[in-house]
Amino acid sequence: MANRASQALIFIFISISALCFFSATTASSDSPFIVAHKKASLKRLKSSAEHVTVSIDIYNEGFATAYDVSLADDSWPHDTFGIVSGNTTNYWERLDAGGQVSHSFQLESKVKGKFEGAPAVIKFRVPTKAALQEAYSTPILPLDLLEDRAPEKQFEWAKRLLAKYGSLVSVISIVSLFVYVVVSPSKSSAKKKR
Repeated sequence: MANRASQALIFIFISISALCFFSATTASSDSPFIVAHKKASLKRLKSSAEHVTVSIDIYNEGFATAYDVSLADDSWPHDTFGIVSGNTTNYWERLDAGGQVSHSFQLESKVKGKFEGAPAVIKFRVPTKAALQEAYSTPILPLDLLEDRAPEKQFEWAKRLLAKYGSLVSVISIVSLFVYVVVSPSKSSAKKKR
């Protein structure tokens, strides 16, 4: 009996400790938590020009609203890139908890070579703090600008599909053949019914 009582007391102590710990963390995390994802894609227009489309998704994963949210992506040098559409900066008055905003712009590459961009900088204001808070986006993968790419062979996509889904197609066809044989009436059973 004493053993059960001590186990119950230990369980209650651990439960209360865990509850206090989680409630303290939740109370202190009553602020915005900004997560930003930056991605870039290339599109070849002609042999001497390539467009880079950049999109940045900003999420507020915290429990409070972020105010005066500003985005600055100054990692694109002017001697390498020219702006085709959009702007590398943007501003939102507020980003509610659980909210998301997106921004995109398009650049044209002027120089051939490899480019590695830095993360975008997001600044926002929290009502309980005087200083602006800073968050960074994910960096982009290195871009091969105006690089010579081997032309894709005509049936290369068919080979990739066959390699990826070939076993699945064969299993489905064998199962469907089995179901057809089991379900379809045989000729010998049709003669016995007459």
